Amino acid sequence: MCAKRFGTYLGKMAGKLKRGRDMNIQSKKIISITAIAVGILGMVVALYMDFSKSSSTIRGSLLIIGAILVLVGAYLLPTRKHRTIINILFLFPLVFTFAVTVLIPFALGIFYSMTDWNGIKFEKFVGLGNYISMFQSKDYMYSLVVTFLFTVINMVTVNLMAFGLALLCTSKVKGRNFYRAAYFIPNLIGGIVLGYVWQFIFNKVMTTVIQGSASMLTEPNLAIVAILIVSTWQYAGYIMMIYVTGLQSVPRDILEASNVDGANQITTLLKIKVPMIANTFTVCIFLTLVNSFKQFDLNLAITNGAPSRIIAGKPVQATEFLALNIYNTAISKNQYALGQTKAVVFFIILAIVSLTQVSISKKKEVEM
Repeated sequence: MCAKRFGTYLGKMAGKLKRGRDMNIQSKKIISITAIAVGILGMVVALYMDFSKSSSTIRGSLLIIGAILVLVGAYLLPTRKHRTIINILFLFPLVFTFAVTVLIPFALGIFYSMTDWNGIKFEKFVGLGNYISMFQSKDYMYSLVVTFLFTVINMVTVNLMAFGLALLCTSKVKGRNFYRAAYFIPNLIGGIVLGYVWQFIFNKVMTTVIQGSASMLTEPNLAIVAILIVSTWQYAGYIMMIYVTGLQSVPRDILEASNVDGANQITTLLKIKVPMIANTFTVCIFLTLVNSFKQFDLNLAITNGAPSRIIAGKPVQATEFLALNIYNTAISKNQYALGQTKAVVFFIILAIVSLTQVSISKKKEVEM
C-alpha cells in the first residue's frame, strides 16, 4: 500500500516537473520570438530612417541593438536544431563580411559591365558592347600579352631564386638565421615605397655609376626587365621561407639512409628532397603566379606604364600590365563600365590559369 502511494506521489512530481519544463520552454520561445521580432522591427525602422535622412546616431544605435536582439533571440530559441543555429550564428559575421565585400560587389560588377555606368549611375544597357570594345582595343590586348610573359618569367625567376636561397639557409653554413632574416626583409617593404626607391636607383644611381649609360626605364624591353628584377628581389624572400619549411620537414632518417647508400648531394636533392616537398612547390608556384598576374604597385611606382612603343601604328604603354590598365581605364580615363568589364575578364582569366596550375601540380605530386 505504501509502495503504491509512493509511486503515485512520484508520478505526480514527475508530471509537475514536466509541466514546469514545458512552461519554461514555452516562455523561452515567447521571449526568443519577441526578441527576434523587435530586433527585425528595429532594423527596418533604422533603414527607413536612413532613407528619410534622419539622425545618424539614432539610426546606427537602432541597427546595432536590432542586430543584437536578433542574434540573442536566435541563440535562446529552444529547438532541436539549436546546435545548427549556434553554428550559423558563429559563421554569420564571416559569411556576411565575405558577401558584402566580395560576392555582392562581384555580382554588381558583372551587372555594371553590361551598362554605360559612369561611376555613379547608368542610363542604358549595352549588353556585350563593352566586352567587344575591350578585345578590339590594342592597348588592352598588348597588356594581356605582356602580363602573361611577365607572369611566366617572374614565376620562374622567383621560385628558382627562392629555392636556391632555401637550400643555402637550410645548409650548415654559418649565419644561416641571419641570411633568412636578411632575405625576408624586402618583402616587408610596401610596394609603392619600394618602387620609388628602385626608380631612383635605376634613374640616378646606376646612370651615375655607369657613366654615359641611359636608364633602364627609358627602353621598353629593359623597363620590363627592371620590374622583373625588383619583383624577384622583393618576393623571393617570402617564397624562400615556405621552401625552408618544406625542406625542414623532410625526415632526417631518410636523408641519413641516402647518405649511407652513397648518394651525393645532387642525387639526394633531385631524388629525395624535391619529390618529398612536391606540395610545397604547388603552393609556391600558385602564390607567385597569382602575385605576378596581379602585379600593380611596383608597376605603378617604377614605370607607371612608360615608356611607349608602337604596335600596329598605334602607341601603347610598353610596361602597362593588366591591373594598371584596368586602373587607368577606370580612374584616369573615367571609363568605369569598360574598366569594370576588364576587371571581370581579369578575374575569369586568373581563376582559370590558377586552377589549371593547381590541377597540373597536384597530378605531378601523385606521380612523384
